[in-house]
This record gives sequence, structure tokens and C-alpha cells, in this order.
Amino acid sequence: MKTKLFFTVSFLFFTALIFAQNTISGKVVDQKGKPVAGANIYIDGTYDGATSSETGEFSFETTETGNKFLVVSFLLFETYKQEIDVANYKDQTVKLRENVNALDAVVITAGTLESGEKARVSVLKPLDIVTTAGSAGNIVAALQTLPGTQTVGEDGRLFVRGGEASETQTFVDGIRVAQPYGATTNNLPTRSRFSPFLFSGIAFSTGGYSAEYGEALSSVLLLNTQDDEDHEKTDLGFMTVGFSVGNTQKFKKSTLSVNMMYVNLAPYQAVIPQNVDWNNPYQSLGGETVYRYKFTNGVFKLYASFDSERFDLNQKNVNFENPIRTDMNNNNFYLNSSYKGSFGSGWTLTSGVSYGYSNNKLKYDITGVKSVENAAQLKLKLSKKFSNYFRLSFGTDYFITKYNEDIVDNVSLDIANGYDSNIFASYVEGDVSFSKNLALKVGLRYSNNSLLNENNIAPRASLGYKLSKSSQFSFAYGDFSQTPVVDYIKYSKYHQFESEKAQHYILNYTFTKPGQLLRTELYYKDYRNLVQYDTRDIQYNSVFNNNGSGYAKGFDLLWRDSNLYKNLEYWISYSYIDSERQYKNFPNMATPSFIANHSLSLVTKYFITDWKSQIGFTNSYSSGRPYNDPNQTQFMNGKTKSYNSLSFNWAYLLTTQKILYFSVSNLLGTQNVFGYDYAKNPDPSGVYQRQAVVPTADRFFFVGFFWTISQNKNENQLKNL
Repeated sequence: MKTKLFFTVSFLFFTALIFAQNTISGKVVDQKGKPVAGANIYIDGTYDGATSSETGEFSFETTETGNKFLVVSFLLFETYKQEIDVANYKDQTVKLRENVNALDAVVITAGTLESGEKARVSVLKPLDIVTTAGSAGNIVAALQTLPGTQTVGEDGRLFVRGGEASETQTFVDGIRVAQPYGATTNNLPTRSRFSPFLFSGIAFSTGGYSAEYGEALSSVLLLNTQDDEDHEKTDLGFMTVGFSVGNTQKFKKSTLSVNMMYVNLAPYQAVIPQNVDWNNPYQSLGGETVYRYKFTNGVFKLYASFDSERFDLNQKNVNFENPIRTDMNNNNFYLNSSYKGSFGSGWTLTSGVSYGYSNNKLKYDITGVKSVENAAQLKLKLSKKFSNYFRLSFGTDYFITKYNEDIVDNVSLDIANGYDSNIFASYVEGDVSFSKNLALKVGLRYSNNSLLNENNIAPRASLGYKLSKSSQFSFAYGDFSQTPVVDYIKYSKYHQFESEKAQHYILNYTFTKPGQLLRTELYYKDYRNLVQYDTRDIQYNSVFNNNGSGYAKGFDLLWRDSNLYKNLEYWISYSYIDSERQYKNFPNMATPSFIANHSLSLVTKYFITDWKSQIGFTNSYSSGRPYNDPNQTQFMNGKTKSYNSLSFNWAYLLTTQKILYFSVSNLLGTQNVFGYDYAKNPDPSGVYQRQAVVPTADRFFFVGFFWTISQNKNENQLKNL
């Protein structure tokens, strides 16, 4: 009897040990010791956590044991991460530092007393990108929930403040990417080539950016790769559209990451109805590698990626009785190497080189179009902070582009087009702090374009004035120029072009307090030297000129909050734009077809700790877009119906290192219309027939299982979803 009692007591004792709850408690304060309410506190790699109270205090229980990483994050503060002993972490004080470069904030405003480029950027962490419902891990799709952007569903690229997608340039570690998007064809949306998890911060400027960046009329997207990886690991992903595998190795002074992904939409599209007649659905095989080496005074990074894409479909065309068969094959390679380090008495050196290669083979029935682009950039930048009141930066860029296009058919067509372009640019920029409340950034950029045989000088300046601890105004002005797009410039042997130009005027007001951010902005853009031509479609014998002009003016608003309800974070963005252009073959000033006057987005993210889940909803709305109906006398007189899309996602933590993820875009199946294509000639009754431009599918479903294998048992891909 005593023996039985002994084993019963022992069993109960060890069971209690196994399922014992450890209590984590403490207080979150800022650098001045003031409580921070609404901060998220959790054990890394788990859903065990809490939110700080109005007094900054927190307490939660966990079954974790031993040494684990405690993470504390909050809007406008740097994320705190510290290894703790779970059993002994009680009544501790966590002090958060203000994040002047805000990786966790949606925006960096002039409230940081940094004017110029950083006063007008919207910044998303990789976590923001992938946990935004409807983004499907696409950088551009997530950015389209921010003010100043346009949702152009039939294109998929980034349209900013009345500018076309070609007016936005992408930079990785300060070096331009010549081919940032995947392969596409008429009315098929594309997406960014880059995974957001390569980057420590993703900054999106809607105008007035630094003199360091050129060849962009509207916007720059700045992607900065991570300096290091925390752990060695292997990541596996199994998805309804393919699979992925990745591995990271750490060495004494360096790290190496390699990732590969295969996508094949054929099985998915066999189950889910499509609005496209596919012969061979989209397939791609891609990979990327990142090597980092830390010197004593600097960091060297080497990034390389490749992808091969193909698809084959039959596209309806209102001008032909039968569909046009379109067969696409694209191979792309991108290489980026950079070094950033310090030398001498406070100098910082940034240098790098990039190379991009794109080989595109497109076949329309019997007509084949092959285009090859080689593009490179060399960059050198020096900067020094001479005092707390003045910082100087200057540098040079050299862009090299070689483009060739061949058009042939099975009969007699054989046309070759192309160009070679070399652009040299240099710039100087100074940051001046007159006082703790007033700052000025002023810069000048010079460029010489050998192809266009022209020189450009672009002044840029911005001023920030701090009204109070939580609010400030800023104003910016800038001149910008850009070589015309390849669709025009490839005919340079027949025509002489000039750079297209724009001037930006921006007035910004920002208000922030812990857990909340309000950003409003008024802007005006003046376009000059836009390309015009006299034919319906662009062709070599079109008569081109640079007499086009236009404007864009509007108002942007962003509100982000994490205080309304425990475990809930949301943001609301609204944009109003009034824009007209007389360019391309427009007979008069009119609003282009990609512009909606009103855009509204609501993004929500909610953490359910009891379910070990994170769920999110995104609703995007925009008013109707204009289109030209040749059956009417007034140009661009039509308007599509309003666009609306509600998307949902759900991440469930099966175990610490295994995650199940589900998402659906356009949950309600709203029948959106992006515009209309009209016949080139009227039918016998004198009417121009049309066909609607609609999404490739009413909804997109995604299911994935993600597994991380690592010695660090807290490591998983939760942050990647």
C-alpha cells in the first residue's frame, strides 16, 4: 500500500513539474521612465505573451522553461529582444528606445527632425508586408494599402500620385534594380521579384526624395538587406502553388543564405475556375543567395538571384474573331554587391555595383518578339557628420543600359530596335539643424545622358519645423527627370528624345503618440516634356515629340493605431487625387485610365493567443477609373464601377516550428472591372464593340505548411507569413 501511494505521489509531482506555469512579469517604460501602454510582450517563437497596461505593467504565464528570448515591440520604438531565464523573470523593467528610423512604424515623418527623403517615407517591416491580408507576400500589394498609391489590378506594379509605374524606381542597398518585376503580358498582373524577408526595412517615398536618387519622376522604393542572420536554420514550405526550401549557415565573420522556390499554378487552376484560357499555366523556378562578411569597420554584402518564368494562354481580343495565343518565356538574373564602412575621422563610405539581365521571349500567334536588356550601375558615396548641426553627403552614379529587340514572323517581318544608354550623375546634399525644432535638407543632382545628349541639374530642398513633442510640419520641393520608357526610347535611331521632367511641392503634417500615428499630406506635381505620338499604337514611324504636360494634386491621410483594443492593430489610409495629362496620343488634357479619384484601405491584424493564431482582414476600395469610349464624342468620358476587395488571412501555430497558413483574396468574389478594350474599327452598324478588362480569377486561395529546422527551437517562419 505504501509503495502504491509513493508512486501515485511521484506521478502527480512529476506531472505538476511538466505542466508547471512560469509567470513572466514586469513594466515597460520609455527612456524618460514614463509608462508605455499597449506594447506587445511575448516569448519569441510562441504565442505566449501579453499587452502592457496603462501603467506599463504586464504579466503572463508560459509553459516554456530555460533560457528564451523575450520580445517587446511597439509603434515608434525600437523592438527590444533579450535572452531571459523564464523561471526567474519577474518584476523587471524594460526600457524602450525611440526609433528615429522606425522599422516598425508605417511612416517616418519630419517629426524625427529629419527632413528631405526621410520626412516623407512610409516604412513597412517585412512582417507588415506578409501579414497584410491580400498581399500574398508581395511588397507592392502591401504598399497599395498606403496613401498615395493606386490599385491597378490589371498591371500589378506600383503607381504613385498620378504617375505611371515606370516613374517609380526600386533600389536595393541604394543601388537601382533595372528589372524589379516579373514577366507579364497584356492585362496580366505581375508582382515584385523580391522576397520581403531579405530586407531589414522597406521604405517607400511618395515624393520629394533625396538627391542621392535619380531617374524617377514620382517615387522610389528603398530596400535594405539584413546585415546578419541570427541562427543557422533550414526552412521548408509546402504550398498549394509549389514548394520552397532555404538554408542559412553562420561562420565566424560571415553568413550565407540560400533559398529556392518552385511555383506551378496548373494543379491549383485545375481546381479553381479562372477567367483566363490557359494552355500552360504560370510556372517559375527561382533562387537567391545572400553572403555577408563583417570587417572591423564595415560590412560587405553580395546578393544574387535568378528566376525563369513561363506561361502560355489564349487571350480574347475584340479586334479578332479568334483568341490570340500568347506564349511567354523569361529568364532574369540580378547581382548586387555593396560595401558600407567607416574610415578616417568620422567618414562613411558606401559603394556598390549591380548587374541585371533579362531575356524575354514573347510569341503572339506567328509573330515573335525577343528582347534582351543588360543594365548595370556603379555607385560611390561619402558622408560625414561634422557636428550635431551639419552633415554632408556627396557621391556619383554611373548607369549603363543596353537594350535590343527583334520582331519576326513566319512570313516576311524582321525588325530590329534597341539603344545603348550611359548616364553619369553626381550629387551633393547637406543636412542642417538650426535648432532642436528646425531642420533643413538641401541638395543638388547633376546628370549627363549620352543617349539623349543632354545635361540636367535638379535642385531639391525640404524644411521641417517641430511644433511640439508630438507634432510637426514639413515642406519639400524637388526637380526630377527621367529617360522616357523603353517603348519609346527603343526608336532612338529614328527620333531624338528628351528627358521627361516633374516638379514636386509637398506640405506634410504629422502627429504621433505611443501606439498612434496621424499623417496628412497635400501635394502638387507639375509634369513637363512628356512624350507624345500621333498614332493609335506606338511604332517606329510614329511622329514623337516631348511637348506633353500634366499635373497631379491631392491629399493623403494615414491613421495607424494599436491602442483601441487589446491585441488589435489597424490602419486606415485615404487618398484623393485630381490629375490630368496631355501625353501619348491624347488629343487634349484628360485623366489617364489608371487613376481613381478616391482610394480607401482598412487593414486589421488581430492576435488570438488562446487559438495560437493571428488573423487579418484588408478591405480596399477605389472609385471608378476613366476610359475612352470611341462611340462618344468626348475623350475619356467613361467611368468604370467602383473597385472593392475584402481579403482574409489566418496563421496557426501547430508547434513552435510548424505553421499552417491560409489566405483568400477578394473573399466576397466582387466582380471588379478595371476598364474596357474597344475595337479599332466600328462594326457594320457603326458601333465600336468592347470587352471588359477583368481579374484573372474572382478569388485567390492559398494554403501553406511551413517548417523550420534549427537548433534554436524558438526559430520559425511565423514572421515570414
